[in-house]
Amino acid sequence: QVQLVESGGGLVQAGGSLRLSCAASGRTFSRYAMGWLRQAPGKEREFVAGISWGGGTTDYTDSVKGRFTISRENAKNTVYLQMNSLKPEDTAVYYCATQAVLYGTSFLKWDYWGQGTQVTVSS
Repeated sequence: QVQLVESGGGLVQAGGSLRLSCAASGRTFSRYAMGWLRQAPGKEREFVAGISWGGGTTDYTDSVKGRFTISRENAKNTVYLQMNSLKPEDTAVYYCATQAVLYGTSFLKWDYWGQGTQVTVSS
């Protein structure tokens, strides 16, 4: 049973930084792509960042490119999202996600989700 547990959210002023972590368990972490998605109040959940199983490929939504960095430590079964230069529009619940398919090469479909962590950016 796949379990994903996020941590690191909180309240930060605009221009500040946060690092989110997601601890995974229940299967061999290093064989699966990982991602971060977010959902703001009244909006649909959207893709933020994805990283391939080996860490060699990453992708970001345009609005966070140059500010957010996704990374993973396979030895610790953990994926991170470093968020710099935060803006009020980054305020959302951030979800860690992974896929059912082994060695996935696309970041379009996510099958397992964590419970989410709230990020609030004040202006």
